[in-house]
Amino acid sequence: CALWCPPGYTYINSTACHCSPGFTSLSGEIITSPLDSCEDISECGPPATVSCGNNADCQNTEGGYHCTCIPGYELASGEPTFRNESENTCQEVSFPTWMPPPGIKSQRLSCFFHRLQHLRGNFSSASVQSTIQDLIQEVGDLLEGPQDLENLSQSEKQYVATNLLLGLEKALRWLGKALPIGAMTFSSSAGTKLSLKVQEQGYENITLIQNQTKMLLTWDTVHESGDSGPAVAGLLSTPGMGKFLAKAPLVLDTVEQAALNETHKGVLQEIYHDLLSEVISAFISNKDPQNLRHPVTFIFQHSVIPGPREKVFCVFWEHGQNGSGHWATSGCRMVGTKDNSTICQCTHLSSFAILMAHYEVQKDSALTVISYVGLSLSLLCLLLAVLTFLFCKAIHNTSTSLHLQLSICLFLAHLLFLTAIDRTEVKVLCSIIAGALHYLYLASFTWMLLEGLHLFLTARNLMVVNYSSVNKFMKKLMFPVGYGVPAVIVTISAASQPYLYGTPTSCWLNSKKGFKWSFLGPVCSIFLVNLVFFLVTLWMLKSKLSSLNSDVSTLQNTRMLTFKATAQLFILGCTWCLGILQVGPAAHVMAYLFTIINSLQGVFIFLVYCLLNQQVRKQYGEWFKGIYITKSRSEKYTLSSKTESDACKYSAVRSHIADTECN
Repeated sequence: CALWCPPGYTYINSTACHCSPGFTSLSGEIITSPLDSCEDISECGPPATVSCGNNADCQNTEGGYHCTCIPGYELASGEPTFRNESENTCQEVSFPTWMPPPGIKSQRLSCFFHRLQHLRGNFSSASVQSTIQDLIQEVGDLLEGPQDLENLSQSEKQYVATNLLLGLEKALRWLGKALPIGAMTFSSSAGTKLSLKVQEQGYENITLIQNQTKMLLTWDTVHESGDSGPAVAGLLSTPGMGKFLAKAPLVLDTVEQAALNETHKGVLQEIYHDLLSEVISAFISNKDPQNLRHPVTFIFQHSVIPGPREKVFCVFWEHGQNGSGHWATSGCRMVGTKDNSTICQCTHLSSFAILMAHYEVQKDSALTVISYVGLSLSLLCLLLAVLTFLFCKAIHNTSTSLHLQLSICLFLAHLLFLTAIDRTEVKVLCSIIAGALHYLYLASFTWMLLEGLHLFLTARNLMVVNYSSVNKFMKKLMFPVGYGVPAVIVTISAASQPYLYGTPTSCWLNSKKGFKWSFLGPVCSIFLVNLVFFLVTLWMLKSKLSSLNSDVSTLQNTRMLTFKATAQLFILGCTWCLGILQVGPAAHVMAYLFTIINSLQGVFIFLVYCLLNQQVRKQYGEWFKGIYITKSRSEKYTLSSKTESDACKYSAVRSHIADTECN
């Protein structure tokens, strides 16, 4: 084999090579020297060795050539290239047939198609740019003032919109073949705009911008395989189309629907949507835009920022066989969204838009009723407890101060939860509510921790509840810790990730990036510490009980201390432990237990610290007795005043009668 033979050769023998068809060398078709080379023959010249015929150009390729129709002309067969003049059937590009939708009675639509036929009759490839401009103007006028089209039913409006979108796409794709190389923009006074780009073969990306939308695609996507002629890409913005398609149904693909159902498992109730962007149509000269080799990227700008219970979808208009259609998401995916910008990628071309879907979630009605009833009772009991701790002087001590601060924090937290947990309409307000709830519940748990510490210290001394050393220690510690530690945690959380305050369904902490652990972490730690305090306290009390004599007073105090320790674990720790355990198969049962016990937390606090306290009951008796005495005195005074008044009236009557008799 002649290993020295150059590219573009055919092997003859070990000493000679023959140039392939379409190639030649200076020494002739057969070369015998390694210094010779096969060069491409330029059939298109100059001088040209082949003829393509009228309205056609010759395009040289490596080792060959082909013919193409000049701009404004196309082969009758629709093929992009031909070989020689005998195959030349180049004819002027014609305005494609565009028929009105059957069965739609509209004078405005009839006028539009009448003008369309006038454009089609007067069309020539030389006036293609003015024809496209007139077409864009007519479409813009139709969408701006639809007149009797607004009286059509929703299905008829969607039928008309489908006809307009498909007709426009087909017409502009065909008319684009007659345009010269370059970028062009057409617009109507009504706001309909078209950006077109005709480009020779190359490798650079194509970018089209129209109003608030940008389209990016590669040359391979636009150009058909084997076609070396110019390619057309267009982006059309039709602002008035939204009024026809705004209420069209949305059909999610299986992946989107499954993701939405998984996020709101068992509670997804309803989805409705709004158009966030203008309806844009994208088209290219590729005859198969439904199966693109590379995805097309769209960047939409919109003025509305999605809020809670709202999700952005990249959708396209999928027309059905009956002439109508719907919004769909198959083949399109959202790459990302941030504030006023959304990036989409689609593997096909059609008419596109950005939809913002609003979804409602179905709440468990039984849990809702339990929560509202229980929290309402808790609020009443916590209010009574706060008033008791403030005005019952007989129980004023360190322990009562702890009960008071805990009751205040729980009262404010429950009140805010009851009235504002679902105020998700305004994102900033929802974030503030979530931050306030974060602080109030953390403060409540911190006061629970201080309660546990105080109970432990009191049990260790086993004296009286207001033991002096315990008092001094707790008075210095409780307010800086009770309100300062939660403030530090919330400040750090808000400074690091403020956007995670608030979820689509409630004004609470978002679970993304483990943000909920800024609450669950301290809560779990406090629960574990209180559990240790409880166990150590029980151990100390057991030791004390075993060493006691028959001192009834000391025994009663010790038993009361044991009861309070048990009640504290149940009231302040057990309920939230159930909340953390809402996972797995038992989640539903745990949710009910958590809701019932936690919603009645204020009732338990009032029962244990007020109604079961002998001093408080005695004070209640004195208050009720005072109210009764005051009421009795008031009634007695009223009766006495009435008797005196009647006596005066009787005396006056007698005097009047006596005077009359004398006269």
